Amino acid sequence: MTENIPQRGFNTPTLDLPGWTHIYSGKVRDLYEPADEAIRQQVGQDCVLVVASDRISAFDHVLESEIPDKGRILTQLSLWWFDQLVVVHHVLGSTVADGVPAAVEGRAMICKKLDMFPVECIARGYLTGSGLLEYNAHGTVCEIPLPEGLVDGSRLEQAIFTPSAKAEVGEHDENISYDDVVAMVGDDIAGRLSELTLKIYTAAEKIARERGILLADTKVEFGYDAVSGAITLGDEVLTPDSSRFWDAATYEPGKAQPSYDKQYVRDWLTSAESGWDRNSDTPPPALPADVVARTRSRYVEAYEKLTGKAFS
Repeated sequence: MTENIPQRGFNTPTLDLPGWTHIYSGKVRDLYEPADEAIRQQVGQDCVLVVASDRISAFDHVLESEIPDKGRILTQLSLWWFDQLVVVHHVLGSTVADGVPAAVEGRAMICKKLDMFPVECIARGYLTGSGLLEYNAHGTVCEIPLPEGLVDGSRLEQAIFTPSAKAEVGEHDENISYDDVVAMVGDDIAGRLSELTLKIYTAAEKIARERGILLADTKVEFGYDAVSGAITLGDEVLTPDSSRFWDAATYEPGKAQPSYDKQYVRDWLTSAESGWDRNSDTPPPALPADVVARTRSRYVEAYEKLTGKAFS
């Protein structure tokens, strides 16, 4: 996570965790740093507590409604993936014995502080989303030429690195080219970011496919560990919030694929039933109970199919 994080972010309720000071809130996660000497002695000076909430966002809004257990699902799935991947990551501990406060055990991780690179590292193995929009207009994704005749959901012959620039909280990330990444972080680091992103995607895509899930694309973030000097995987990894998971059994190129994510939320918000205009300044309305329940069920299903473990 970012070193010297300013006290800013979303104006969301935070927890009072004795011995920890809140320093930042994002759309879903809240960050805390040790404020008590005894805790600093236990967990170390250069760490942060990353707590995943049940908040859900859509169309750059954090919604009033929450999805029960979402924070636990995201955290437990990230921890599972960190164990599967052969890559240096930021997690130091996730239990009370490791120093996590009992009030947030199960949805929190103690992590190394990192100087995060200003790049969202995205790997795409299938064509959809913003990549499809650019392809239909120009035949490229992040200025990478692709073959003619591809459709929504087409599998690419080889996964591609399609970065985006990090936006301010509440703003859209912007797709950028590899040359833009070089200009931001230098040629050597840009090459490593691309290499590591595609390595993670390739390994995860194989694991997910064996479990009946297609990993269409995923976003990861990296930072520099000033202590070890290593480029280190940070944030969350391979969750429904950062990845596009599809059911292999129903996969059919040429149309939008149902995803294991907040699709039910987006669909309801853009329906006539919600009465909400996403182009207005009005915040989105509260979600109906059935949309909340179906969204939770989709997150649980993704966790259980991928890990092979029941969520409880």
